[in-house]
Amino acid sequence: MAAGAANRKISAASARVHTRKSNQSSSFSGLYKKLVLVTLVGLVALAFQAIRPPPPKTCGTPDGPPVTAPRIKLRDGRHLAYKEHGMLKDRAIYKFVYVHGFDSCRHHAAVANLLSPETIERLGIYIVSFDRPGYGESDPHPNRTVKSIAIDIEEFADKLGLGQKFYVIGFSLGGQVVWSCLKYIPHRLAGATLIAPVVNYWWLGLPVNLSTQAFNSQPLVQDMWALRVAHYAPWLTYWWNTQKFFPSLSVIEHLPQIFSRQDKELVAQFAGKEDGAPVRQQGEFESLHRDLIIGFGKWEFDPTELENPFLNNDHVTVHLWQGNEDILVPVTLQRYIAQKLPWVHYHELTGAGHMFPYASGISEAIIKAQLSIEN
Repeated sequence: MAAGAANRKISAASARVHTRKSNQSSSFSGLYKKLVLVTLVGLVALAFQAIRPPPPKTCGTPDGPPVTAPRIKLRDGRHLAYKEHGMLKDRAIYKFVYVHGFDSCRHHAAVANLLSPETIERLGIYIVSFDRPGYGESDPHPNRTVKSIAIDIEEFADKLGLGQKFYVIGFSLGGQVVWSCLKYIPHRLAGATLIAPVVNYWWLGLPVNLSTQAFNSQPLVQDMWALRVAHYAPWLTYWWNTQKFFPSLSVIEHLPQIFSRQDKELVAQFAGKEDGAPVRQQGEFESLHRDLIIGFGKWEFDPTELENPFLNNDHVTVHLWQGNEDILVPVTLQRYIAQKLPWVHYHELTGAGHMFPYASGISEAIIKAQLSIEN
């Protein structure tokens, strides 16, 4: 009996030891799971913070840049800043709205800035350039789309009093915007000019082999990746162009490799001749990054499939200008678009790069072609 009692005591002691060990093991396991969970939550929070762009520094707000330019208030409360060129609006015969390109603003209106005073006076030219949403001093538009910019231009022209019909002219990414005007507000256009308009490699109307070849012809691999991100994972665009692990879009970093020899000469020649207003002062996401997302995203229409909106108005013409040595916008794609749209008057300049609007005499040629003026 004594031996049995001793065994029971030993068993009870062993059970208590085992219970303590089990409790300790269970407690450690629970703590480990909590640590893992907290770590995962922290990593997700950091990742979300990294891909989430900061709020814009809107002009005119307490923490934002000051408003120095005249601005038009749109019906949704946003403002568009603008700059007038040429003759007084009320005296002008022809009225143009100029749409600037990527990483630019209202001051960078090549055709307006380089048009001679004699031509302006003789022809009666008025040109107004404006900061696209998020650029310069125009309010950001978080819901900006391919269509919304055309609607903005129509309302802007009405608020400024440009009349029932006006001309649009756009350079580079601003030229791409002109396709939206041709789609959504053709009834307001007296004519349209696209200067080296950026082509979206993913427009469905482009032959796959042609667009792939043009895409792969970009001089820098980093640009190819930046555009892929903007198209396939737009929510990563801010992170991709601000992180330091991989090179971001070269245009954002102002790398000289994107320019041809002629482009470099033209940029050097006219450096400082256009006012240096802060282009990105409201934030790079609402200006540069949103441009990438919209310009190279999925469009609700395909410019290569546009029908002539001026079929019954022969006096309304559309002109597309392109340099055959443009490194940024492949001439092969522009030629295809011009072939698909025979109602577009195509002008290809031999030996010209992307910045050819800054070359001597080009502004006059562009304006005269649009107005069908020989001399």
